[in-house]
Amino acid sequence: MACFTVPAAEAIVTTIAGKIIKSKEKKEGLSGAVNTKPESGDEAPKISWSTKIGWLNKMLWGGSALLAFEHVWHGEVVPFFPFLTAVKDGEASEMLHEMATAGVCMALLVTAAWGIMVGVVSMFEKKSKNKDAAAVAGGLA
Repeated sequence: MACFTVPAAEAIVTTIAGKIIKSKEKKEGLSGAVNTKPESGDEAPKISWSTKIGWLNKMLWGGSALLAFEHVWHGEVVPFFPFLTAVKDGEASEMLHEMATAGVCMALLVTAAWGIMVGVVSMFEKKSKNKDAAAVAGGLA
């Protein structure tokens, strides 16, 4: 009924957080998605946090849009007030229960998948950094 509103609410919060992080990165001089010109010469390129938050935003907004479309398709969301048929039919407690169970589970699952993605990318960044450091140390010997 309205489970898509929970990931959409999280998407709103992460969109705002992403804009704040991006403005802080601009102040620090990080430009673009990948910092290809780090200050010290021994660092490998890194993907910025604003880009990583952008991945989460895309996942949340996309999933929410697909769920909203599905609910419109089945007639659970209508283009007139009160927009949700459950509210009009007096099933508000059932709708809130679905939001608290299915909606929260979907938002947590998407966030967990994003966390795994960021973890894997961080592993590759560390591996690249270690490989570059070994190459520099090997060149000095």
